[in-house]
Amino acid sequence: MHTVLQRIYEIGIVPVIAIDDAALAVPLGKALAAGGIPAAEVTFRTAAGEEAIRQIAAGCPEVLVGAGTVLNVEQGRRAIAAGARYIVSPGYNEELVAFCQEQGVPVLPGCVNASDMTRAVNAGLEVVKFFPAEQSGGLAFLKALAPVFPKLRFMPTGGVNAQNLLEYLRYERIVACGGTWMVKKDLIQGERWADITRICQEAVQSMLGFSLHHVGMNCADEADAMRTADAISACFGFSQKSGGSSLFVDTCVECMKAPFRGTHGHIAIGVNNVDRAVYHMLQQGVRFDEGTKKTDDTGRTKAIYLADEIGGFAFHLVQK
Repeated sequence: MHTVLQRIYEIGIVPVIAIDDAALAVPLGKALAAGGIPAAEVTFRTAAGEEAIRQIAAGCPEVLVGAGTVLNVEQGRRAIAAGARYIVSPGYNEELVAFCQEQGVPVLPGCVNASDMTRAVNAGLEVVKFFPAEQSGGLAFLKALAPVFPKLRFMPTGGVNAQNLLEYLRYERIVACGGTWMVKKDLIQGERWADITRICQEAVQSMLGFSLHHVGMNCADEADAMRTADAISACFGFSQKSGGSSLFVDTCVECMKAPFRGTHGHIAIGVNNVDRAVYHMLQQGVRFDEGTKKTDDTGRTKAIYLADEIGGFAFHLVQK
């Protein structure tokens, strides 16, 4: 996947912005980044859109800025010249798609039917915009159509909000979701940057969905692991399941058959998407041990350890 599209996937949420005053673009970009969503799809629906892209590209280099509602090649050329890293259009325009491909800039044309998706696949596109998502049948419609195009992935936009965000993102064919709820016009015009940052933070936490998965106990050897597991089972009536290196008591305690990571043991944190969690935690300065990464057959990360212990425990992320 193109590096820009990969970053969109890791960020997970793309604010779709209609801005009327380009002077507000940089503080808006900084508010988004502070909230953990360093991305912006600035639409060409307003006269200030092009200049807003230019301002964010120059003043907020940490923000992945793109242009939305791009209708033709001329707008695409202006958007790229202003600093747009990707182009989004509401429908499928073959000339615009070809132009962006010539420029090496990812383009996500709007596709809501089999004909448009067929064009996208034949053009070699990796990701398209599913727009307007809710009004076109939502996730149920997308799940019915997507299997016909197994290599195509989607960015739903239109009707996506804080309430249905997770439902969309749980579908593995979704790269990210576009939305406006954190960048409503009254928030931007009122320069309510702290509110925008807070809403973004809430969206990121909801998207990642951190929760305790299990606790790993370091035991001296297999016999010690069996004694420990038996004692826990006797107290709480939990069942046991033996594996190669450990005994699981129910799903909440892992008794290691030999000392393992962590001074006292390890703690597994479940998350909705490990790749996204790693990206967002890296932005906060958390370090990871890349040598512990485990991936599935699609290349997505399903488990990885943090590089540093916390309170004598090793921590790792696991896919829910």
